[in-house]
Amino acid sequence: MQANLFDGDETSTHVIKHSIGNAQLIEFPHLFETAEANQMLETLIADIPWRQESLRIAGKVRAIPRLQCWMGDTGSDYGYSGVRLTPYPWHNTVKVIHDRVADSSGSTFNSALINFYRNGEDSVAWHADDEAELGDSPVIASVSLGAQRVFELKQKHQLPAKKFKLTLRHGSLLIMSGTMQQHWLHQLPKVKGLQEPRINLTFRNIING
Repeated sequence: MQANLFDGDETSTHVIKHSIGNAQLIEFPHLFETAEANQMLETLIADIPWRQESLRIAGKVRAIPRLQCWMGDTGSDYGYSGVRLTPYPWHNTVKVIHDRVADSSGSTFNSALINFYRNGEDSVAWHADDEAELGDSPVIASVSLGAQRVFELKQKHQLPAKKFKLTLRHGSLLIMSGTMQQHWLHQLPKVKGLQEPRINLTFRNIING
């Protein structure tokens, strides 16, 4: 069974709480006004020191289909799928976004993974943000700038797995919390023919020691 969590909420300017059983999604559809979000997108595309990382998959080294940058406080190193990331210092625009997200979510964050999806051919495959550095029940705050994309979720451990999808809007914030990373996978699939770029900033709190 697949459902769109945003049915009936397309024009809402309020906070939307989506309960999917053993996890919680909280959406702020318009955390940033369009003009402000447009400026942020343009600035980040131009200023962020983008890199294209590579992963070893089935014995072959493959470039991931997106650009990214790890940013945060000193000491907030992070690793996933064999990639180790040392943070760049906070960019001024990213810090502005960080502060708005912290105020809205009531959570603290010391780092952010920033992904640049250059067009619809860039994507991220099924995964969970469940690395040890994030703790057992991390709060992941995801800001979307640019092209509207569909975000998909499916259960990790149940068969048949329930699936959901939702639309990530320009200037929106989605907060994943509770046991989301323990029980659910998520992905951003490719979109044929899409030419517009999108930047996604996922704010996290790295636990050291």
